[in-house]
Amino acid sequence: MTLEWKGSQEELDWDELSKLYLAAPLGHKAPADLERVFSNSMFKCFAYDAGRLVAAGRALADGVDCSYICDVAVHPDHQGTGLGREVVARLVALSTHHRKIILYAVPGSEPFYKKLGFKRMSTAMAIFQNQAQALERGLLNDI
Repeated sequence: MTLEWKGSQEELDWDELSKLYLAAPLGHKAPADLERVFSNSMFKCFAYDAGRLVAAGRALADGVDCSYICDVAVHPDHQGTGLGREVVARLVALSTHHRKIILYAVPGSEPFYKKLGFKRMSTAMAIFQNQAQALERGLLNDI
């Protein structure tokens, strides 16, 4: 498999990216919302196989203190090939000059990210737009 890697959203098909998140499966993310969040992210990573978008990820970063990796998605046809690991590795490399790199992931994926050097934070807290749904999905614990 020969992949083409891009770190820019120029020429990105936002509908194709939306379909990737749905297939991954990471839920429905509207193309316009994806364009906004990727445009506001310092680092982006896209992988193409024969011109088809097969993986993506981004990092919100402030340039000094914190880089936050999120929205890492790999098409099911390419999962288990090391592609997700490579997306994260590229985003970590872009973020290395930050004091801390934080990653947000779906419950159950912790062993995967632990292999990449991430450790569980004991002080992370969050407020979700839909708190009840976040609790139900295991994204939050009612402390």
